Amino acid sequence: MSDTVDAKKPAFGTTTGERELYLFPFTSDDFNHIRGLIYRVAGISMAPSKKDLVYSRLARRLRVRQIDSFSSYIRLLEGGDLQEREEFINALTTNMTSFFREAHHFPILSQHLGALPKSGPISIWTCASSSGEEPYSIAMTVVEHFKTFNPPVRILATDIDTNVLEKAKRGVYPLDQLQKIPPEQLKRFFLKGEGKNKGSAKVRPELQQLITFRRFNLLDEEWGIREKFDAIFCRNVMIYFDKETQYKILKKMQPCMQPHGLFFAGHSESFHHAADLFKMCGKTVYSPKS
Repeated sequence: MSDTVDAKKPAFGTTTGERELYLFPFTSDDFNHIRGLIYRVAGISMAPSKKDLVYSRLARRLRVRQIDSFSSYIRLLEGGDLQEREEFINALTTNMTSFFREAHHFPILSQHLGALPKSGPISIWTCASSSGEEPYSIAMTVVEHFKTFNPPVRILATDIDTNVLEKAKRGVYPLDQLQKIPPEQLKRFFLKGEGKNKGSAKVRPELQQLITFRRFNLLDEEWGIREKFDAIFCRNVMIYFDKETQYKILKKMQPCMQPHGLFFAGHSESFHHAADLFKMCGKTVYSPKS
């Protein structure tokens, strides 16, 4: 989780010196109701300053559903429409990501892979995989470490947003999003588009086969995860949760890790409030406490 969608101003009808008016009725009560709902279903703490952002992202859903007010849209969400509930979460989930973002983590991952016991497969979980750049960066690191497209590694890539997961599964990206990838890596791991696909590149199937993509909500009571991971990437996710929610998630995540596992966090995240669960062992890298 993380911001591909910019906070665009909604379409306003304005008169000089007058307060900007929303085209769809959108009261402070509506906004607070939505803040409460997205917190309950996705754990996202929406700041009071995000009213315009919420309007701009959800107004398109009102148009799609041909609804004329936010109060009516809220009634739809609370009336049991699970498909719209999913679209609601997708609309308010931010997804800023890039290949090899926070680059210092990947040499640490490679070193960690070399230090792991040789018996059994290695499991890695990226729990906010967004549109795929992070899990594919992990997969490239794994292939280069083991020098094979058939390494003893399984990568689970999850996200709450079904739209970005579909993009991740496709593995097709504009070339301008791949500019930071060295030419030799680009040639090894991507197929350049031709004809109508010119200007884009697709991740090679050999790399894709290392990753399983699945929708997952970190706020679910039951995670259904049985395996223990050698590494977990949970970067730039916790910043959207309050401290109480962060601790609740971290407490459930710690038993999902091997004792020797590494937990990779985002550059602006700190878990001093979870010192009983994790200890720092590098720059935004943690290990579970026994």
